[in-house]
Amino acid sequence: MQQVFFHFTDWIVLGKDRATETGAAMSGSKSRNKGRGYEYEIAKELFDHLGLNFVRELDQTRQAHLGDLVTTDCDFPFVIECKRYKAGVSGDWWSQVCTAAAVAEKLPVLFYRLDRMKTRVRLPVAAIVGLAGWSPNQDLAEQYDWRYAVETDLDTAMMIIREHING
Repeated sequence: MQQVFFHFTDWIVLGKDRATETGAAMSGSKSRNKGRGYEYEIAKELFDHLGLNFVRELDQTRQAHLGDLVTTDCDFPFVIECKRYKAGVSGDWWSQVCTAAAVAEKLPVLFYRLDRMKTRVRLPVAAIVGLAGWSPNQDLAEQYDWRYAVETDLDTAMMIIREHING
């Protein structure tokens, strides 16, 4: 299983959305339903892998800087953002979850899936370095910027998240 490291601004668009070019773009309600359905899908995956109940953060549409899913089962160390699109990956997704995580003083995690592809997960490199038991001193030069992230499959991400919970 290969993991890819890259800077979020290096993301590329995987293809143009033909529906948008032809004027047959997905309607707003269908798009919202697709996103909502994906949030439920990820909540189920989180329960299956971690045994924690997650619910949609309903205030996310009314208030800025909130994640998509929350749990009251434990002090969950991540802010979760879920994105489900036909094609293309946006660096704005990572920026959005990083902003919400900074406000919540937690780590960001982004779950996303494009049509006909498996879920991919982005976590900051700091989340993995912390598992090794090494933590940078207070020198700002040694702090890991969240722009440096790792992208992985769902099972690997769940293992990393589980290790953070079990501390």
